[in-house]
Amino acid sequence: MNANQPASIWTRAFALLCLAEFLGYAQHFALQPTLPLYITHLGGSPFVVGLVIAAFGVTSVISRPIIGYWVDRWSETGVMALGMAAQALSIFFCFMPFSAAVIFSNALRGIGWSSMAAAGYTLLATAAPKERRGEASGYFGGIQSSATIIFPAVALWIIDAPLGGFSAVFFFAIVLVSSGATAAWALSRVTPQRIRASEISAEPWWREILNVVDRHILSAALLLFVLNLSLPCFSSFVVLYARQLGVEHFAWYYVAVGVTSACARPLLGRFSDKLGAGRSLIIAFVLETVALVSMPFAANLGGLVICGALWFSGAAIGGARIMALAIEQAPVERRGRAMASFSTAFPLSNGTGALINGIIVDLAGFHWMFVTAGLLCASGLVLTAKYWSALK
Repeated sequence: MNANQPASIWTRAFALLCLAEFLGYAQHFALQPTLPLYITHLGGSPFVVGLVIAAFGVTSVISRPIIGYWVDRWSETGVMALGMAAQALSIFFCFMPFSAAVIFSNALRGIGWSSMAAAGYTLLATAAPKERRGEASGYFGGIQSSATIIFPAVALWIIDAPLGGFSAVFFFAIVLVSSGATAAWALSRVTPQRIRASEISAEPWWREILNVVDRHILSAALLLFVLNLSLPCFSSFVVLYARQLGVEHFAWYYVAVGVTSACARPLLGRFSDKLGAGRSLIIAFVLETVALVSMPFAANLGGLVICGALWFSGAAIGGARIMALAIEQAPVERRGRAMASFSTAFPLSNGTGALINGIIVDLAGFHWMFVTAGLLCASGLVLTAKYWSALK
């Protein structure tokens, strides 16, 4: 290879990693609009919807230390495959028509999700060329978010189909994530071995597990937390908001924002390599804030799509740059633990945001939910200013 020619991103290992992540995220996005509707169908309130989403986040965060430990000590692909299999098994509890069973199911699914996420980020760090990490992160995130193009809409169509319903969606999600586990197993055949923490670390195993936060990626994790704090507004609660407004054919919202997110992540990820972390994050938080404060004025499908597209564009450029930042900051010999710590930010922000959203909707309605989320999102600009010197 010519010394001036950039290293290829699309290796067989990277392609299989993206396929496994795509199928795992497809399952997640199929359940995203389904669970809020299922809970309200069972008689639950928006607060209960928030509890369901928060249960996923809590277990995902709590399980990360031991999962990060096993990623470093055992196998990234093994942890990913087991995590996806665990998600498939957890969805069976949703067939029980009780809100408590759905909360328990989502809590178990959070553990499987944390395994998939921690292992996936670690494998990305290995597969991505150093000089193209922003671009690789953009493709990786674009593949993940491309599942939003069709699978939330398909889930809504299945619910309304004559032979469909909620049970059909749950079975569909099980098939998707089980296929992802198969792709993860195939990935294990082509992934090169790396240095294991057990080969160089003198720390006792219990101390490694209890050391939850890796200080090297703390700034990246905080930025990712704030960036995704308002995600439930546009992924889960928006379907309830659309029902309140009487918006018809709402499944097309997910198609539109899915196309936006899938196209924006690789393009803006590459752009963020040139623009730099600080400027990329300013653009990201401004776009998300504008989208949130505009949502109360959206009264039809077109308005909801425009606001959603703005938010997901901001999340695309910010997410790609933050992921690249975390990869750069993570120590190679403890990359599994570091990326596990980093990946807690997403479910923690999703669960926290969902709880806040559910409480505010019950107390004051959807309009105040969006305004409050916009104020919280704007705090990301303050955080960016705080870390500005490190982001350079």
